Amino acid sequence: MNEPIPVSRTVDWGTAKLMPDVDRERAWLLTVNGAPQSYVDLDDPTYIEFEYARRLAHVVDRAGEEGAPLDVLHLGGGALTLPRYVAATRPGSRQDVVEADRGLIGLVGEHLPLPEGCGIRVHADDARGWAEKAPAHSVDLLVADVFGGSRVPAHLTSVEYARVAERVLKPGGLYVANLADGAPFAFLRSQLANFRAVFAEVALIAEPAVLRGRRFGNVVLLASQRPLPIAELARLTAGDAFPARVEHGDALRRFIGAAVPVPDAEAQPSPQPPDGAFGIG
Repeated sequence: MNEPIPVSRTVDWGTAKLMPDVDRERAWLLTVNGAPQSYVDLDDPTYIEFEYARRLAHVVDRAGEEGAPLDVLHLGGGALTLPRYVAATRPGSRQDVVEADRGLIGLVGEHLPLPEGCGIRVHADDARGWAEKAPAHSVDLLVADVFGGSRVPAHLTSVEYARVAERVLKPGGLYVANLADGAPFAFLRSQLANFRAVFAEVALIAEPAVLRGRRFGNVVLLASQRPLPIAELARLTAGDAFPARVEHGDALRRFIGAAVPVPDAEAQPSPQPPDGAFGIG
């Protein structure tokens, strides 16, 4: 059998590379412009390599009844790690994935094809534009993992965007997003203020070192109109290889401080990560 070889291709937002994992057969790392974007094991879609993706998977596991199918909207596609996970752990789920980079969609579809009948549909479109056109109250779970290069685009960082997300969710549905920031957390605080203005419940999941301002890193934001499964998520994330903390309630309000919701006219993309923040060797 021929050994898998790396694949490199120019896509809409730069250079994408697929690199095989020498330790796991049929597992691949996707990078865009040198930054890791996704890791997929085609033989075991429940295997999650990246810590932030594992935290998103924990949220998936606690969205609705265990193992029951979900209606899910994914904003941002990458190599479709989380949609594959949902399809494997919640058979019968209906999932729409919106990815703006047509070149990336083509690369992933060619080299990391989805299994037949998995219920995942991939659309080449702008994330917010698609969400604005989506039927109201149509999804149980909305997952946002959108990075233009290494930054969340500005039109996905406003309070109007938070309202769009809330409109698409079914009553009691769950919003979860992958963000990235570092001290003094001006961006993260503004995002929390946006969602606290729209949703009854908001929380975040992050490694203590990130929350203490020791390094730039990923933060998972959760929001819902119903109580969040805080205790279960705290237990799961504390037991990961890189333990994380769940912040909510009074502690989260103190973290947000004086930050206020950001309107479209003032929205900015997430901060540029420092050199090497998400690089690979």
